[in-house]
Amino acid sequence: MLMRAKDSTLLVIDLQARLLPAIDAGAALVEQAAWLVRVAQRLDVPVIATEQYPRGLGTTDPGLRELLPAHGLREKIHFSATTGAGLFDLPGGERRQFVVCGAETHVCVLQTVLGLLAAGREVFVVDEAVGSRRPRDKALGLARMERAGALIVSREMVAFEWLEQAGTEQFREISRTFIR
Repeated sequence: MLMRAKDSTLLVIDLQARLLPAIDAGAALVEQAAWLVRVAQRLDVPVIATEQYPRGLGTTDPGLRELLPAHGLREKIHFSATTGAGLFDLPGGERRQFVVCGAETHVCVLQTVLGLLAAGREVFVVDEAVGSRRPRDKALGLARMERAGALIVSREMVAFEWLEQAGTEQFREISRTFIR
């Protein structure tokens, strides 16, 4: 199945500044997520972001947070964003496809993806935009999500599938700005 911009929501999970130093390649992970957010915004794809217990763990990375819509930021205490955070009530929460990035792959990302799948959503996990403290945990999390029915994709797969075709002004802008 293809990702379609009109059917998709980008979900950014728990990229909190205090946690990122412990995540393998945490700074690069934020850059990947920011890239996805910017592409989503240009293609009118809703963006939802979560923060795991921000009173204790801090808030989203400041550079990333400034890109996010205020109405799309949701605090949570459950590891899964599908439990107790009102995810499906937010703008974009009703869409059938979720493109997922964030941390940690084997905890909050995994449990959220399993919840999305259980709710009947199509889920695409962006490989270079998810991370864990240990690479093995990331690999195990990705493998489990894939076995459960999620599709593991790259950020360029996301952009090109959302674009659908060349020759449009959107294609030229995205190509010039994001794909080199």
